[in-house]
Amino acid sequence: MLLGPHGGDARSLAYEPGNPDHVFLGTSTGSMFSSTDGGENWSYFTHLGGGDNYVLDHIVIDPKNPSLMFVSAWDVDDYKSGDIFRSKDAGRNWVFLTGMHQKSIRALAMAASDPNVLVAGALDGLYRSLDVGESWQRISPANDAEIKNIESIAIDPKNASVIYAGTWHLAWKTTDGGVTWHHMNHGMIDDSDVFSIIVDPANSSVVFASACSGIYKSETAGESFHKVQGIPFSARRTRVLKQDPSNSGAVYAGTTQGLWKTVDAGKTWKQMTSAEIVVNDVLVDPRNSSRVLLATDRAGVMRSNNGGASVLSSNHGYVHRYVTTILGDADNLGTIFVGIANDREWGGVFSIHEGGTWQQRSTGLSGRDVFALKQASDGAIIAGTNRGVFVLDRHGSAWRPCGESRVSRRVPEHSAKTSSSQLDLAATQKLMNARVSDIEFVSGKWLAATSEGLFTSRDKGRTWNGGAVLGKREFIVARYSAGLLVAATHSEIFVSSDEGISWQLVPVGTQSTSIRSLAVTPNGEILIASREGAFRSSDSGKTWTHVLNGLPERDISYISCDESGKNLLATSLSTGVIFLSDDGGRSWSPGPDSGYPIRQVKVVRGRLLAATPFDGLVAQP
Repeated sequence: MLLGPHGGDARSLAYEPGNPDHVFLGTSTGSMFSSTDGGENWSYFTHLGGGDNYVLDHIVIDPKNPSLMFVSAWDVDDYKSGDIFRSKDAGRNWVFLTGMHQKSIRALAMAASDPNVLVAGALDGLYRSLDVGESWQRISPANDAEIKNIESIAIDPKNASVIYAGTWHLAWKTTDGGVTWHHMNHGMIDDSDVFSIIVDPANSSVVFASACSGIYKSETAGESFHKVQGIPFSARRTRVLKQDPSNSGAVYAGTTQGLWKTVDAGKTWKQMTSAEIVVNDVLVDPRNSSRVLLATDRAGVMRSNNGGASVLSSNHGYVHRYVTTILGDADNLGTIFVGIANDREWGGVFSIHEGGTWQQRSTGLSGRDVFALKQASDGAIIAGTNRGVFVLDRHGSAWRPCGESRVSRRVPEHSAKTSSSQLDLAATQKLMNARVSDIEFVSGKWLAATSEGLFTSRDKGRTWNGGAVLGKREFIVARYSAGLLVAATHSEIFVSSDEGISWQLVPVGTQSTSIRSLAVTPNGEILIASREGAFRSSDSGKTWTHVLNGLPERDISYISCDESGKNLLATSLSTGVIFLSDDGGRSWSPGPDSGYPIRQVKVVRGRLLAATPFDGLVAQP
């Protein structure tokens, strides 16, 4: 089950014709969510594509037959690839349309005057279907140097042969279904990416286009444009334009610096939201235009009941988070902390108490990504971030950076003999700017695995020693058990038997070149999780065995000991199954299937909790 935290990136919105309370939401990882109450609550709907790499930017539903749905996708890993998916049974079953298979679809529109007509914009041009997607024909000249990299499409509401196409370099128009094309560049700044085009249903001579250079309006059906005023240069990247269906003079502009609105057809504009909000799509309820939904980067779905004058988060049930780490509170057994990456001010750290709701606990982190969470003996929570180590004291309300007071002092001038305080201060400064991927406790010391090497603190983070180890800096994990301290970069393993005073580089050979995590058992066994599979050593890293007894051969994402230290858990990004071992990693058996790719798994109060790359925290029912 999806546990949260709610929110994350949202890419596209659409409602069921005739029932605007039924809303669909597209994501950047192939997943779709739906709401039956106008976007107040969400539930998982379906997944399109074979992996987590499809960006679902357009959802189109036939107004005469709401069971007929289309979704366009482009591949974030291979930007030249993508698909159009179709469902004939309201989303229960989906197929990709063979005529558009493996094309990077950046725009999709259905003709209001004839729902049989679909127009798709791909990187290699424009395509049209006259039979609801059964067959497709190219309507832009093949291999044209200009009419390509299609980013936006609009079809004249009254004439399906009139099509507007925005490209990565200005816009084009056809009035004869693609037989001939006209360059729309009069009045528009040259070299403008055209992100969105809308045609006024009440007056098709009125056309709005948004570009990287601003918003343009035409009152001559695109023959000439003029730039509308009122939106500052900083918000010029307008990703989407949407017109109020009951008031043609009201237009919303979703920009990279918030939502803007005009009520006088573009003469004046007003910023409706914080500039921190990046708007990807806008949905206006046709029954009540005061009700507006926004799909945003990082903040998920936002809802307004007053035409955008105020907005609030509306993400209950919608989870699209990159959870990096899980921590069960040892002092409050019903509380869980998770670290989040890629969400800046909307991410950081969240906590939930059993039976409660998620609370963001990120004050003081200043939008940092969090990669590691550990709890000190005094109850304080320690976070490894993309810039330094931070501490949240027990009952504290804000995070404080480790070593801040130390660094604020003046660095002593260089002398022939470098003092220990100088070394401590230099190490603390490096740590505060480093990516901290892991935190470990070693006999009362704090150890940080960072992009600047390994660092230790004996005074709860006030001062640090450390740096590169045997010339290596990019450390991603460190584990300590049974007197054995093991640390790893992405390709090498380092072992210390004296708690980090001295280190030895141990050969893993060419078997494992992409290490993701490691575990050290109470009896000194070392296990590595890597892209090439799991590897095990019983002699402090001198020799290694590829573990194949019950584990996938490749793509192991995580290995750890459970709360008791007696059992091992392993996960893979290629399956949702959690694997279990009770013999030190020699043999494994499949456990429960979470249904999601898993980056990390923890046992908290006897319950399995797993961190996913895109779907937040999932919990064993």
